[in-house]
Formats: sequence, structure tokens, C-alpha cells
Amino acid sequence: MRFSVRKLSTRRRHPLAGLVVLLIGLVVMGGAVAVLAPKPATAEEASSRDIEAGRQLFLIGCASCHGENAEGITTKKGGNYGPSLIGVGAAAVDFQVGTGRMPMAQSAPQAPRKTPEYDAEETKQLAAYVASLAPGPAIPEEKYLDVSGVSDEDLREGGEFFRTNCTACHNSVGAGGALPSGRYAPTLEGVSAKHIYEAMQTGPQQMPVFNDALITPEDKRNVIAYIKRVQEQPNYGGLGGGGLGPVVDGVFTWVVGIGVLVGFAVWIGAHGARSKKKKVS
Repeated sequence: MRFSVRKLSTRRRHPLAGLVVLLIGLVVMGGAVAVLAPKPATAEEASSRDIEAGRQLFLIGCASCHGENAEGITTKKGGNYGPSLIGVGAAAVDFQVGTGRMPMAQSAPQAPRKTPEYDAEETKQLAAYVASLAPGPAIPEEKYLDVSGVSDEDLREGGEFFRTNCTACHNSVGAGGALPSGRYAPTLEGVSAKHIYEAMQTGPQQMPVFNDALITPEDKRNVIAYIKRVQEQPNYGGLGGGGLGPVVDGVFTWVVGIGVLVGFAVWIGAHGARSKKKKVS
């Protein structure tokens, strides 16, 4: 009886049993990692064709400043002629190219917004190529750009965040303002919800980065909703003066008001001189 038990136990401990168990464990762990691990933020539904087309566009229009592999180009003095784009993500490319800031016509302290050089399809391809180089912020989902269903409470929260973090540069109504070293905070008038979201997400130029860990996508949507609501409000008091604040209002009053008074005084003086000449004659 003891012999049969030992024999049975020996058969159960087959030399390959441990290897099989190990392989099964690796398969299970690999599947769990593939399902639960966060996916890299690449261009949405980027195909290999889009990536290759984006690379060809990049080599023609971007590589002269950013390098053939987007590694960036450093000047002899140690400055960046064109910074590295590895890891900036699809959102940064979509913002910079979609608003016409890139490619830059000439070197300047800040890239101005202008008519885009690339159409929507080409911008998508460029974003797909840069996103394929390394993980980075993705182009926002459409559900975070639709502000039509934002509640009044969410709108108030968006306004509070904007007034606390954005008005110092962009003005209380998003009209923009001047910054040191020839830079400026651009106006938010007419800027699409997608580009406002991407600007918060990537922090272009001197703007700080408000990533999803700092401000959630829902909070970004609330900020956008507040900006759009402010821009839709009429000027109940008459001429708004661009919403640039009391200094601009004072300059406007001085130039127009005093200018009218000076012109009226000159007219009175000229009219009085003519009357005296007629009396003398």
C-alpha cells in the first residue's frame, strides 16, 4: 500500500508540471496587465497610413527646426532652435498646427495665432506621427468639448477656477493681456473649445500645464463653458471697450472725450474770429 501511494505521488510530480503552471500564470498576468494598464495617449484611431503620411509632412515642413526624428535642434550658443517634440503628444501638435502657430514664419518671442498652413486631415496625420514617437496628451474626447449640457453649478465652478488661475493673464473676460519680454496672453475670443482644452492640457509657450491630475477633464469642460458664456453676454452698459478693464476705459474716455472738447473749443475760436472780422469790416 505504501509503495502504491509513493508511486502515485511520483506520477503527479511530473517534471513539466511546474513549467506548465508557470506559463499559465504568465499568461494570466499578461492578460490582466493588458486590460488594466493605462493605454498610451496617442492620436485617436491613428493608422499606420496616417503615421507614415504625417512623417512625410513632418520631414518637409517641420524637420528643419525640430530635427528629422523630432529630437530638436540646439544652436551653437546652447539654445533651442526647435525643441524636441518627443512626448508632447497629439494634443500639442493639434493645438500648435491647428491654430496656425506652427510652422512659424520667423523667430519671435511668441508664436501668434494665424490661418493654419495645414488642413484638418494633414493636422491629424502630423499629430498621429508625433504621438507615435512617445506617449503624451491625446486630443480630447468630444464629450468634454460639448458645453451645452453644463449645469449652473458646474458653470460657477468653472468661473471660480478661471478667475483664480487665468484672469491674471487672460483678463476677466478672456480678452488677453500683455506679459514681460514681448510676450502676451492671447484673447480667447473665437477660440474653439478643443483648442482651449488642449492649451490647458499642454501649456503652450508661457502658459502653465493643467494636466488631468491637476484639473479633471470635467473641470476643463466647466472652464470652457464659463468662457463661452461670458463671451455670449451682451454689453448692457453700452460700448464694452473690448472688456480690457478700467485703464482702457479711461484712455478711451480721455482720447474721445477730451478730443471732442478740444475740437469744439477750436471750432468756437475760429467761429468767433470770423464774427469779429465781419463786425470790423
